[in-house]
Amino acid sequence: MKKLILFLHVSLDGFTARPDGQMDWVKINDDLFDLAQQRTEVSDTALYGRGTFELMDAYWPTAGDSPNASKHDLEHSAWYNKVKKIVVSTSLPNREDITVLRENVARQLREIKQGEGKNIVMFGSPTLAAYLIAEGLVDDYWLFQNPVVLGRGIPFWPQTEQSSELKLISSTAFANGVVCQHYQKV
Repeated sequence: MKKLILFLHVSLDGFTARPDGQMDWVKINDDLFDLAQQRTEVSDTALYGRGTFELMDAYWPTAGDSPNASKHDLEHSAWYNKVKKIVVSTSLPNREDITVLRENVARQLREIKQGEGKNIVMFGSPTLAAYLIAEGLVDDYWLFQNPVVLGRGIPFWPQTEQSSELKLISSTAFANGVVCQHYQKV
């Protein structure tokens, strides 16, 4: 069975973005990129909410074409261009190069997880992440806790009656102050 792996930056007080959706507080470095690259290598499907997909799709298809492209841009662009993309949206028009899930999302994702292939990875998409957590669909959590307190914003954990028990697999502190915590659903 495929795992659904969530990669998400979070503030110390549990927010994934400012109230307006901005993530200008996120600290990124090469070590974080290398860790993300390791996870994408064991994934053949990318899952996005509409907003995150539009940001990714505006950059990654050609990011590796620049003569000054970084190692990360080259690697992630190559992965992005070959991976199957699934977007959860009620407003995104159909396209031949992506699968758009508009309704019965939880049921459809459970079916996809039962299929053949590698894992499903999801970068960002905090609203979709909250829904998937509430539905019990996330198997692995890679939380990049940034050393910042936002005070308010888009919360990471959904308001739900269902509890989730997680097991800490690893914790890695990076030179930029970010701590990556890898949890698996028990």
